[in-house]
Amino acid sequence: MDDHDDLPTPDPTMSRIIDAVQLGRSGQQVRARDMLTALWDEIGADGDAFHRCTLAHYLADLQDTAEAELSWDERALAAVSELTDERARQHHHSLQVQGFLPSLHLNLADVHRRLGNTTVAREHLVMAQRFVGQLPDDPYGEMIRAGIRGVTEALESPRK
Repeated sequence: MDDHDDLPTPDPTMSRIIDAVQLGRSGQQVRARDMLTALWDEIGADGDAFHRCTLAHYLADLQDTAEAELSWDERALAAVSELTDERARQHHHSLQVQGFLPSLHLNLADVHRRLGNTTVAREHLVMAQRFVGQLPDDPYGEMIRAGIRGVTEALESPRK
């Protein structure tokens, strides 16, 4: 067996998504949003679920309004329901679909909280907490756990 057999196959679409995300993180949010939106149009609403989930997840963070963010967060969650562990592992051997769920539900909980939909926000927070055990004990896992704590505290605090 070749030592390289366990390496993922290069994925040009994921490379384009990652490039756009990095562009957004460098401060060029509008350009990144435009790139990801164009890529969404190329992928299509019935395209690869891994691509759609990843792209929608990141595109939500680049929106100007909570309503637009909600729409993209909902698309990410819808896409993950079509995703298999096998497909996720084609990108990275450690990925499992259940590991995506805490972050996706956390994002939905937070945006619903900001929109004043506290009942729906709490429902998504329960789902995020249900799947948080799937996360590794690493900086990413801690970031999601901290986000869950933050949204929980925000929901429990009276509005000012």
